[in-house]
Amino acid sequence: MNNLFYSIPIIIVCAAGYYFSWRHYAKGSYTIAILFLMVCGLALRVYTSADFFLHPWDERYHALVAKNLIQHPFLPTLYDNPVLPYDYKNWTANYIWVHKQPLPLWTMASSMCLFGVNEMAVRLPSIILTTIGIWLSFFIGSYFFNKKAGYLTAFLFSINGLIIELSAGRVATDHIDIFFLFFIELAIVFSIMFAQRQKTVFNVLAGVCIGAAILSKWLPAFIVVPIWLLIVLDSGKFKPRMIFFQLIILMTTCLFVFLPWQIYIFNAFPAEAGWESSFNFKHITEVLDERAGPWYYFLDKIRINYGELIYLPLIWFLWKSFKNVRDKKRLAISIWVCIPLLFFSFVKTKMQSYLLFISPALFLMTSEFFLMLNDYKKDRKLKWLFNLILLLLIVLPIRYSIERIKPFEQGNRTPEWTNDLRSLNDRNISNGVLFNYDKPIEAMFYTNLTAYPIIPDRKTITDLLTSGYTVIINDDGNLPDEIKTMKGISLERINKR
Repeated sequence: MNNLFYSIPIIIVCAAGYYFSWRHYAKGSYTIAILFLMVCGLALRVYTSADFFLHPWDERYHALVAKNLIQHPFLPTLYDNPVLPYDYKNWTANYIWVHKQPLPLWTMASSMCLFGVNEMAVRLPSIILTTIGIWLSFFIGSYFFNKKAGYLTAFLFSINGLIIELSAGRVATDHIDIFFLFFIELAIVFSIMFAQRQKTVFNVLAGVCIGAAILSKWLPAFIVVPIWLLIVLDSGKFKPRMIFFQLIILMTTCLFVFLPWQIYIFNAFPAEAGWESSFNFKHITEVLDERAGPWYYFLDKIRINYGELIYLPLIWFLWKSFKNVRDKKRLAISIWVCIPLLFFSFVKTKMQSYLLFISPALFLMTSEFFLMLNDYKKDRKLKWLFNLILLLLIVLPIRYSIERIKPFEQGNRTPEWTNDLRSLNDRNISNGVLFNYDKPIEAMFYTNLTAYPIIPDRKTITDLLTSGYTVIINDDGNLPDEIKTMKGISLERINKR
């Protein structure tokens, strides 16, 4: 697929859409302005997601487990039919797969039930959630400051390159962190609605969302609790006894959402669940999967993910919060950023998307700083400098968005190897095992075969044939004669690129 054929119209349409959005924002027509942002954001996400192959880290694993969950929702498997011995501690090649929490995988499985087993169905939930996230960001920004700040927050969310890339499954942790981000934002939205309307139903919904966030990524979801407390205190509508009572409701609801799955897997799959629990803790104390970094790793990464000038609004905002610690709204935003930033900075295993869930707070800080600077520059000397900073606060995130979306990259988004794998389905092979293929996870997603990258010995192949399996071996031109001459096996030449 020629990228330019699709990218040029997308760029033109989105540029026009963002222009009209800014025009309506300038006129105070916020509903229409946000709708334009959502439409443009949706277009960018769909375009970026139109890679018709699974990405190697980690999307392929999530997609395969989700595909298997279609048949058995409470039996999460990677190798659905492991014909060779496996190590349950190896999350990239085991049978029972509890390496990640189930909610994103269940949702992806539901999407594939509706739209078929394909890449876009895998990515559709993330596309939808991050498009809704544009409106959630506007709502949150409008509450903490005003609609102008809410609009700028939503705009930055709409164009953020990392969020778009993760929605498309292009970078590590992909859809898992997207779900986590969404439910963190939604929990905060329901916390705001509870504080404003004093209806317990919104508090229960906030608890459900915290539980859903835990079922997406795990315990950092509890960052919502201090934010909830500050939002409720700031409203001035609740007595201490009522706050305590509602906090119990929040936490109880949360527990009812996420705890049953944990109890279930520790009873149904004790070895796997126990190992993964210890593995999660090891992220704190050890460098896993070669994902190392210095203590300032995340402080360095935010300039790439949010623009080099992100440090100006961050420092300014934290200074304002420190000057007036009684400003509960600013304190809530500062906690949203600082606690995860400090914690993950000292965690040994580091990945850029670990802190994706603080991105709305960083957008809020940037928006408030932008509006402050825009007012401050009036009748000031060096006005050109202030205008330059204001311009860069917008242009730099746009630049990084373009770099991540890659609209001008002339890559093949429909590789032949996916078609080669799909063509194997035309043969209606039952109990098929594919060997000597270097993309076994992808092979199991696109086919109903069990796939391995290795060539087993003759005895193993003979045993499989005797047991009724169809043995397929990818002939890459380097097969040993003793394998090629075996009777009963099927040799295939499968494109690997």
